Amino acid sequence: MSERPRLAVIGAGPAGLVAALAAAARGVSVTLVDAAPEAGGQFYRQPAAGLGARRPSALHHQWRTWERLRDGLAAHVRAGRITHLTEHHVWCVEREAASFAVHALLGPEQEESVAVRADAVLLATGGYEKVLPFPGWTLPGVVTAGGAQAMLKSGLVLPGRTAVVAGTGPLLMPVAVGLAAAGAKVAALVESADPRAFARHARVLAAHPDKLAEGARYAAELARYGVRVHVRHTVVAAHGSDRLEAVTVAALDTDGRVREGSEWRVPCDSLAVGHGMLPHTDLAETLGCRLDGVNVAVDDEQRTDVPGVWAAGEATGIGGAALSLAEGRIAGLSIAARLDSRVPERSSYAVAAKARGGLREFFAVVDKVCTPPDRWVERVGDDTLVCRCEEVPAAAIREAVDELGAGDVRTVKLLTRAGMGWCQGRMCAPAVAGLAGCPPTASRRPFARPVPLGVLAREPDGPASRPDLL
Repeated sequence: MSERPRLAVIGAGPAGLVAALAAAARGVSVTLVDAAPEAGGQFYRQPAAGLGARRPSALHHQWRTWERLRDGLAAHVRAGRITHLTEHHVWCVEREAASFAVHALLGPEQEESVAVRADAVLLATGGYEKVLPFPGWTLPGVVTAGGAQAMLKSGLVLPGRTAVVAGTGPLLMPVAVGLAAAGAKVAALVESADPRAFARHARVLAAHPDKLAEGARYAAELARYGVRVHVRHTVVAAHGSDRLEAVTVAALDTDGRVREGSEWRVPCDSLAVGHGMLPHTDLAETLGCRLDGVNVAVDDEQRTDVPGVWAAGEATGIGGAALSLAEGRIAGLSIAARLDSRVPERSSYAVAAKARGGLREFFAVVDKVCTPPDRWVERVGDDTLVCRCEEVPAAAIREAVDELGAGDVRTVKLLTRAGMGWCQGRMCAPAVAGLAGCPPTASRRPFARPVPLGVLAREPDGPASRPDLL
């Protein structure tokens, strides 16, 4: 009896889960590798069992979808079709002769590494929040919108008693509702976009009544909790000595500039701020996958241009859980067929492909409307930190461009150390690019996360010995 083909799925969020289930059901031996202690990703993040949450479903919508995924994963694990590796932090995917080696650091200590061998790889690495600096953004009490949501979902804790939720994008409404439902006073929801801009895309919106209904439900919840919503407004500064005490909110004109005299203060002890999402593409870039803008480029089957590598979910474009589920199913079916030397029948994923097309169109509209204000860089003072890891202020970046002639993010990095810290520019790169006046550029790193030197020393034939990666 021939050995079953092997698939490594990196990421156990919606896309990775549904792909793993689809492939395993068709005879593929799947190893699901994830950094979290439980499956689900950010969208289905669960509270720790020790916290004894009585109604974890209250923190989620689409709970029944999660239950089906969770139960399906458990069944495949019991049957030996899926191996679920939790707290495995993937730092490199290495192409070998006719297969791949997925290298991962183990547990919270991340001092030991293991390698998973596979015939194909699915990158379901998700996304992360875009962070833009403003005066006071490094104060304790200022968190990302997704960070506030993660604290609530996984730790059942609030970032503060009185919160302001600000920025732009569809994540703000569920975060504000979640905080209010958990007992926080949400003093304001501050959205920089103008919802009236959606009217120009009525055809696309009308094709998604479920999304419109979801937005209406959140709006009703905000009204029920007495949350004041300010559109075409932004937080221009956060104030406090040892921690956040208040924020200044101001109205924006049609060019994204602050309207003179429109500022007012909102007392609060927490600010959840987000300006959209960016895809995690580190592993894809290391493998040499082509990017389409900032997203991993894929074909109709979710294949990248690197043979044996598929990508699905937020890595291929930000679009929420429903889109991730559609892409994950397509990828899982494609992988199962291709590893069996077959061309997948398009009819097998026609429903998912239709959903994918519609949702991509919908979120293209959302992305177009919910963009950060064009003039945000004008509100960043010279003394505002841009790179927190290396404590690089805006003045140093402006000096690198205006006086030292830097014309791209990499040169700014070399001159200022912005992006050389622990996060390797994942947090500050959009801000550095915006201040420097240049487009963000892909940075092909040999490793997707910091790796202890001891780990590299114990792998003389591993990725660290590959000059083509370095």
